[in-house]
Amino acid sequence: MGRHRSDAVRLDVGVPQGSVLGQVLFAVYVSPVADVISQHGVKYHQYADDTQLRLSMRADNTAAGLAVLAACTVDVRQWYMQNGLQLNPDKSEALVIGTTNQLHATTSPVTTVSVAGVDLPVADELKVLGVVLDKHLSLDSHATSVARACNYHAWAIRHICHLLTTDLAVTLACSLILSRLDYCNSVLYGAPAGSIQKLQRVQNIAARITLQTTRRQPAEPLLKLMHWLPVRQRIQYKLATLTYKIRHTNTPSYLSRHIQSRQSARQLRSSSKPLPCKSTTRTHFADRAYRCSAPAVWISLPADIVDCTSLAAFRTRLKTYLFRVAFRHCQH
Repeated sequence: MGRHRSDAVRLDVGVPQGSVLGQVLFAVYVSPVADVISQHGVKYHQYADDTQLRLSMRADNTAAGLAVLAACTVDVRQWYMQNGLQLNPDKSEALVIGTTNQLHATTSPVTTVSVAGVDLPVADELKVLGVVLDKHLSLDSHATSVARACNYHAWAIRHICHLLTTDLAVTLACSLILSRLDYCNSVLYGAPAGSIQKLQRVQNIAARITLQTTRRQPAEPLLKLMHWLPVRQRIQYKLATLTYKIRHTNTPSYLSRHIQSRQSARQLRSSSKPLPCKSTTRTHFADRAYRCSAPAVWISLPADIVDCTSLAAFRTRLKTYLFRVAFRHCQH
């Protein structure tokens, strides 16, 4: 700074900040920690420097599961220390997820979780890569958070909308509002109607502001005029597109293993076009998992869409189909 210079320090571990290969090199460097986690039978998911641990527990024996998790995190911290990295347990968060009956049935309610020797209070909700998860996975908090952010930008556009052309206003609405409605919206499949309605109201407001109509103007004809799919159909669009990519590339592996083709005991006309097999579940809560939601959406699509040989053609036909379904009874 100015004429002052700090002492030089040799760094043997790390990558230059902002480098092109920095993210890849870091992911390669920390990849062995997956073996440490797997030794404890704990499931995990890694994204850059974010590591998520998942463990199922019985309601009548939560202590056993918590003990396994505590031992796993201690070993993970030890691996980090031996490899020149630091795990800060104080910045970690813990969440216990289950149905209302499952959480009430726990013999000893879980209030703290030991992570790398530090007792963390169990949170009511936490944010994972921009998605707010709550203990019932209702995603109502996530819908509220997205709606709040979208409303902020919607009213900002409203203040300057009279200075913009319609095409420019639509572009702003798509980039600032619809992009937020579409981010990770596949997790909202099967969410309570109230959560979906919160997001639909935001899209309706955006349509009225963009076309400069009154607040009481019906939104459905406006959405149809701008060729915007409603929120529920946007969720189905995202799930179907994701499933198409997985069926053709088998990636990512943690999702592709849940897409299994249905096998027929005898030869049928549809045998040459295998469909995903929907897993059997006992609760609506479990029906929202990808292994159930993806086959449900895929099976509902017409054959001419499922049989598309290119992603571009699939997306075009899919949007046209969902658009017709959404506005079947709308006249404009």
